[in-house]
Order: sequence, then structure tokens, then C-alpha cells
Amino acid sequence: DNWAFLYAQRLALKQELPLHVCFCLVPKFLEATIRHYRFMLRGLQEVAEECAELNISFHLLLGYAKDVLPTFVTEHGVGGLVTDFSPLRLPRQWVEDVRERLPEDVPFAQVDAHNIVPCWVASPRQEYSARTIRGKIHAQLPEFLTEFPPVVRHPHPPSCPAEPIAWEACYSSLQVDHTVKEVEWATPGTAAGMAVLKSFIAERLKSFSTHRNDPNKAALSNLSPWLHFGQVSTQRAILEVQKHRRNYKDSVDAFVEEAVVRRELAENFCYYNENYDSVQGAYDWAQTTLKLHAKDKRPYLYSLQELEQGTTHDPLWNAAQLQMVREGKMHGFLRMYWAKKILEWTRSPEEALQFAIYLNDRYELDGRDPNGYVGKLQGCLWSICGIHDQGWAERPIFGKIRYMNYAGCKRKFDVDQFERRYAPTH
Repeated sequence: DNWAFLYAQRLALKQELPLHVCFCLVPKFLEATIRHYRFMLRGLQEVAEECAELNISFHLLLGYAKDVLPTFVTEHGVGGLVTDFSPLRLPRQWVEDVRERLPEDVPFAQVDAHNIVPCWVASPRQEYSARTIRGKIHAQLPEFLTEFPPVVRHPHPPSCPAEPIAWEACYSSLQVDHTVKEVEWATPGTAAGMAVLKSFIAERLKSFSTHRNDPNKAALSNLSPWLHFGQVSTQRAILEVQKHRRNYKDSVDAFVEEAVVRRELAENFCYYNENYDSVQGAYDWAQTTLKLHAKDKRPYLYSLQELEQGTTHDPLWNAAQLQMVREGKMHGFLRMYWAKKILEWTRSPEEALQFAIYLNDRYELDGRDPNGYVGKLQGCLWSICGIHDQGWAERPIFGKIRYMNYAGCKRKFDVDQFERRYAPTH
């Protein structure tokens, strides 16, 4: 279920050449920890096994792509290179670095394999809100939301087999924090991700439209770790979920809105706005209102360590933070409350955003993702700087940015139940 993979195989078949799959394992990436790297690498082991069955060579190259991939291309006489797409700054720089170092006679193509409507096709500019991009996405879904053609067993074997991968040895190349442990609830890999998708359709889809904003209800898909690491395709998830539209129309429509429209809106923002992870990326009105209230007295001030350990005065916030630390996920509704309180309890919007992104990227399995920066509910910049959101009543600290409080959460769900579930353990 990967259009970049499919396109590469089509090129190889046309030229009657072997097909190689390379993954460049960088020693560190933003705030990713061993929790994220193990999830990714265990999923890649499954990919390597599938490639072997398909007569396709899988190579794990240790180091940054610019340092290892051009050499691989030259040594293996590679006739063309195809890569996936990410709108984020670092992966885009990796692509540019490789492009500059490739032999001139090796064509290089990039395929947006993780969005349904490719990012640059969905819109040629930064979209202001879901309202402005929704029609563009839906107009193009019939063209792009199609069944995947199969990857076939490759008929042209390489002249020499790929070197065996010493998976455990790969970990010694990493320069990441090993104290953030793996989570128990999420098994890496496509097989496990597809099982989660199947259970969502069978058990939780029917209540998605009515209960998805209640942190105590089992109504979410829980697919974000597998979607983030490319182990399950968003397109596959939508294709499968849409088969049940006749029975659960509202839930299917709500899932498409979140997994396609809102997700691709976040991709659009990060692609066209290079300041997607700073206050400078917010709209002028948001920067202005935050600046006007930057010196407002904060009711509480917490250090990064106090926030990380979940030791604030607010038991709901602490429970949400501890859910993220323990499970590598936080319920979407609470992600917005969590981020807004960081704005309220830190010295400045800049510090708030820095702390929120650090915690999100360090603990969330789906951190370091466009949705984590500017996604609806989940996005740090969206929650703190009011991206795609305007017109709320003026109040201290927040200005005209939407405010959330404990009492409002109590009106929406059983706060006590959630707090008991994620109470601190001593």
C-alpha cells in the first residue's frame, strides 16, 4: 500500500532491472527516543521479510542519506531513485542533500505516498482552514482514493544478494534517549496495525461520531502510530472504513474528515509555512493578541521538569501527561486542553510552544508529525497560537485565542474517572 514503492517497481519492470529498497537509519531525529526507534525498526523487520518473499533486496544503511545513499547508488549501478515525501523541514533537507550528490545521469523522483491527495496537488498554497481545503480535497478524492495495484514478485533478481541485517547491532548506532520505554498496547508492524484497523471497524466505528471526544470511551481508531510510521496506509484505512458507510454514515464521514481533510490540512500548513513549529508561523492576528498579553500575570508557573513529571496542581492535566508518558498517546480531546494549559502556566507563548513540542515529540508515538504541530485538537501550534481558529472573547494570557478550563471538561465527560485511571503511582 505504498505508491512510491509501486512506482519504483513499475520503473524497474519496464527497464527489466532489479529493485532495491533502502532505509537510511539516522542516529537521531528531533526528540525521538528508543520508544520510537524500536517501533520503527521492528516494523522494518517485517518489511524486510516481505521484500525477501517478493525477490526485492532490502538494505538498512546506517547514517544520513547524503552520506550513504549516493555511494550505494554508484556501487550498485542504480538506474533511478524514488523516495517518499514529508513536508517537514529535516526530511525535506535530506532529499535536497541527496539530490545534490547523486550522479547527474540518475533520475530522482519523489512520490507523496502517505497523503491520499498529494500535498502539492491538493492545493498550490497555504490553506487558511479546513473550510477552505475541504472542497478541494473532496473534489479530487475520486481520482486518488482508489484501490492499490499489487506489488508483484519481482522477476529480475539482483546480481548479488543484500547483506544480512544485524538488527540488534543497529541499535548501537543510535544516539537517542533509552529511558523512555516501549509501550505495551501497540505492537509494531503492518500485520498488527491492520488488526487494530479491523478491531476499530468491528468494535469502535459505530460510536466514533458520538463518543470520539470522550476520553473514557473506547471510540477512537488508535491507528496514529502505524499511520505515522507508514506501517498502515491512511488510504487503506479509508478504503476499509468506507465499506461500512451504509451502516455508520455519521461515523464514517467524521473519520474521513479527521483522517483525510484535517490531516492533509496539517500537511499543507507544514509544506507551505516553514515556521510550522514556532510562534512566527501563526497568523498575524494570533501573534498580535499573544504579544499584547505576553506580560499578563500567570496563575501558576511550572518548569519543564514539573510538567514532564505531571506534578501540577491540576489532576486532569497530570493524568493526561501521565497517559502520554506511559502509553505513548494522549486522547485527542485532551491534547488541546493539555497544550492550552502549558500556555497558561509558562512564561511566554514561545516557551509554551517549545515545551509542548518537546513533550509531544519525546513521548507520543505519533510525535514529530505535521498533525502534532498543527492538526486539529492534536496540534501544539494550533492549540497555543489559535491556528485555523479565531474570534473568541478577549481574556488574560490567551487574548482572542480559544480558552479551555477544568470546569468545561467536567461538563463534557467524567473527569474523575479519567483522573483515577491515570493517577500518579508512588
